[in-house]
Amino acid sequence: MLHIRRFVQGVDEPVWVEVLNASRKDRENWRAVTVEEMLLQEKEDPTFDLEGRFIAELDRKPVGVVHANVDKFRKERKGFIRFDVIPESRGEGIERRLVEIALRELKDRGMATAQAVVDSRKRDYVELLEGLDFKQVRVGSIMEMDLVNASQNIGENKQVAIRSVRKEQEEEIRLLTWLWNETFKEHFNFRPDTVEEIHHFLFSDLYFKDAKEIFLAMLDGENVGYVGVGIDEKYNLEKNVEAGDIFTIGVLKKYRRRGIGARLILHALETLEGKGMTKATLGVDDYNPTKAMRLYEKVGFKVKKKDLVFEREL
Repeated sequence: MLHIRRFVQGVDEPVWVEVLNASRKDRENWRAVTVEEMLLQEKEDPTFDLEGRFIAELDRKPVGVVHANVDKFRKERKGFIRFDVIPESRGEGIERRLVEIALRELKDRGMATAQAVVDSRKRDYVELLEGLDFKQVRVGSIMEMDLVNASQNIGENKQVAIRSVRKEQEEEIRLLTWLWNETFKEHFNFRPDTVEEIHHFLFSDLYFKDAKEIFLAMLDGENVGYVGVGIDEKYNLEKNVEAGDIFTIGVLKKYRRRGIGARLILHALETLEGKGMTKATLGVDDYNPTKAMRLYEKVGFKVKKKDLVFEREL
């Protein structure tokens, strides 16, 4: 018998982590999380949503989870659904029940739109969402490259000076927050990040820990862009790889098309290679208004997988 119940904070973290890891173990870009990491996220992440979590149990065995996530900082009434079912229990209608419960939960919490993201290769998940009246609104790509194959002389602006963000200085975090928001305000799903969020990411991020750096680009004495690189050491150990991630890059609108992005991406790749990495990954919105994907392809990145973004009105 299938029973779906609410998550109980302080009790169900081990259950949640067990189901999540079992459900996602076949994903090449996933590494196992621990109960300690989840508890730390609950305690320190300013965006963590404690509500809207449900656990599916089949004959009293946990087999699935769903989170009807509400971002308390987002003015737009859009909620986000993330659902997972262990491989042995997929295709039995559990996923549909979880998504239906999440839809009701988001509506009860005052949301007007629900969004879900699925791997394009999981046709059963795609068909499930389409059957529940979701419409595809976006496509994202996870890209990867071998650092040894990085192209040089891709039109980078060699007049650009690059320096590390001084994370210990509050004014630097405020500058980075402003740049982060200013360069992304035209993008899909944008909402401004707070200084508190950027501070948390710099010092308490679960995945990159201390193995991350953010660099600022300066041209004619002005801060015009930035790039961030990180290394998830647990991921590399679990997957037996030496990979680093370019987790963000942005250039102020009036300075675009001047080779600044190219300069930043090459610096990021050089930094990862200097840390002993052999591969680099990044994620990009295929419909990015800056046409960033062209730059990534030019330097040597290739698409590894596609994620489809679905939405429906509530």
